[in-house]
Amino acid sequence: MRKLTFASLQVRDLDISKDFYTNKLGFEISVSTPEVCIFSYQQGEASFAIRKPIGNLEGKELGVGASLWFAIDGSIGDLEKQLILSEVTILGSINNTRFGRTVIVKDPDGYNITFLQPN
Repeated sequence: MRKLTFASLQVRDLDISKDFYTNKLGFEISVSTPEVCIFSYQQGEASFAIRKPIGNLEGKELGVGASLWFAIDGSIGDLEKQLILSEVTILGSINNTRFGRTVIVKDPDGYNITFLQPN
């Protein structure tokens, strides 16, 4: 394997998740159907999808153990302020990692979305 080219998250409510990713996190919709929504970020340099469940998710916890990371061009501090103003759930404070500074948010289904200001 060379690289991961695409990721897809199963969500309980496509409309709620679509609103979260576009209006709170700033992702752009590339493709939207009744079953799936494909996003791009930073003019298409990153993309992923949310989709209606493939199988039965009743009684199952989503998001446990999964995290998507997105590198940003700007300041992680500025992004954190923007996320707070958008009333996004932030998990902890800004972290200093070996890769750079990160801030982690939780989406409506419990998935961790990590934004990275690279070193």
